[in-house]
Amino acid sequence: MNELILLVEDEPSIARGLVFNLEQEGYRVCHVERGEEAVERLEGEPFALVVLDLTLPGMDGIEVCRRIRSEDPRLPVLILTARSDDKDRVEGLDAGADDYLTKPFNLDEFLLRVRGMLRRSRWYRQDTGLGENVAFGDCVVNLRERKATCGGTDINLTELEARMLRTFFRREGEVLSRAELLEAVWGVSPDTETRTLDNFIVRMRKYFEENPARPVHFLTVRRRGYRFVRNPEEDA
Repeated sequence: MNELILLVEDEPSIARGLVFNLEQEGYRVCHVERGEEAVERLEGEPFALVVLDLTLPGMDGIEVCRRIRSEDPRLPVLILTARSDDKDRVEGLDAGADDYLTKPFNLDEFLLRVRGMLRRSRWYRQDTGLGENVAFGDCVVNLRERKATCGGTDINLTELEARMLRTFFRREGEVLSRAELLEAVWGVSPDTETRTLDNFIVRMRKYFEENPARPVHFLTVRRRGYRFVRNPEEDA
């Protein structure tokens, strides 16, 4: 195992507990308390995952996340937040985070999320099996490079965004339940309650739909889940 994790957390009691339990799981952990320290460490060390508190002295977690994404769209980021408002969690996801946990959180769930994110990170290095590019509408997605263009705009995809797209592309036209997507993309139990999935669907539509309010590619199937349609004209 021995993956190197960057923990950015300014509450000493929480940090001590997380460092201890992560090291017990076999991970190496670098702990810093400030956003500026995190950005500096990220420039010189090969981290496999960043666990990032939002509320930090100095540079906050949102800005740290944005800087991570500007340099490396593939590095998994798990946000920890004491903020309970949906808008705060959405802001973190919009900044490029892959997932979040709200404090106080269950330690077993935290370790499960870490294991799942690291496992998926290894999967993303493998061939997608879908060819070099996947095209739909005026968009082209390269899953191997985690890059896309849509309407002339370049998009750098995070690892979980690429994982979600890969799942939709492989099962084009099929209705995917929330449980299937949670398990395939996040590796969490199908009965886990999370709004992360909904936020990611919103993000997919923002990236790839001409009118996100009236999607034609990433469709909601009421009470059943979601469906990806490459050619809306043929699906009509």
